Amino acid sequence: MPANLYETDFYAWTLEQSKLLKEGDFKHLDIVNLVEEIESLGKQQRQELRNRLGVLIGHLLKWDYQPEKRSKSWRVAIREQRREILQLLKENPSLKPYLEEAITQAHESGLDLVVKETPLDYEELPEYCPYSLEQLCDPGFPTDLNPT
Repeated sequence: MPANLYETDFYAWTLEQSKLLKEGDFKHLDIVNLVEEIESLGKQQRQELRNRLGVLIGHLLKWDYQPEKRSKSWRVAIREQRREILQLLKENPSLKPYLEEAITQAHESGLDLVVKETPLDYEELPEYCPYSLEQLCDPGFPTDLNPT
């Protein structure tokens, strides 16, 4: 295996590392880069959670602050993000202790989404996330989200 395969052909590097692991050839593994990639995978899961929470919070804020402009696409976005967040947490239960921090960080992204997509400005929106974890995960919240 070329010493710089990690830099020159990442896909080939992953195939080679997988082959070495399956064969139990630990002596030839690229341990330094394997460790980096495994750590990166964990960070990606945290980022995915923050991103989805940000979109969810943004759409909930739009729903609350512009009731006259509520749309089917907002409703679908809220449902979709909730479903994906719950699936992500089901597949990665160790992310649960990180939720409160993720919500705080995602609130900023949610604010950006609202300001970008509506006439509202930051000063008109809540400084802190107005939604509890339970509300963010509750498919029945807000009560007027689902048509009767």
